[in-house]
Amino acid sequence: MITTEAFDKKFDEGEDIFEHLDLTKATRANLEQKRVNVDLPIWIIEKLDKEAKRLGVLS
Repeated sequence: MITTEAFDKKFDEGEDIFEHLDLTKATRANLEQKRVNVDLPIWIIEKLDKEAKRLGVLS
């Protein structure tokens, strides 16, 4: 077991801290999704579609 102070010191000094973490329980905050409906002008939708296609995220 490592103390908080020792963990912080290792982190601050750029040392490997992953041996002290249980990544099987790790989550990222604020990644929940919520569906919303928004009315947008057609020209905005067309620009969004064009950009999505350029980025390769449009199926």
